[in-house]
Amino acid sequence: MKVKVQYLGFIKNLIKRSEDEFELEEGASLSELLNQIAGIYGKAFKKEVYEPRLRDVKMGFVVTVNGVLMGQLQGVYTRLNNDDTVILMSLMSGG
Repeated sequence: MKVKVQYLGFIKNLIKRSEDEFELEEGASLSELLNQIAGIYGKAFKKEVYEPRLRDVKMGFVVTVNGVLMGQLQGVYTRLNNDDTVILMSLMSGG
């Protein structure tokens, strides 16, 4: 199945990309997708955004699946479907 991933804000600047498309096994979880992204973008991504084997993204970042926060779903255990859109972004804060 194919899943589209969009990167916004800090993450977009960190990895120098605004989006990717991933081919995953049917029924793959969000953690499997995040592990794959971490494998591609390496140490900086793992340090700042997501460390494989953890059960959440690091503080200051959020992930949505089709516009719904992963915390309102099953977190990193959320099952993905063909043509889902996942967005990784930093939290916004006012000043």
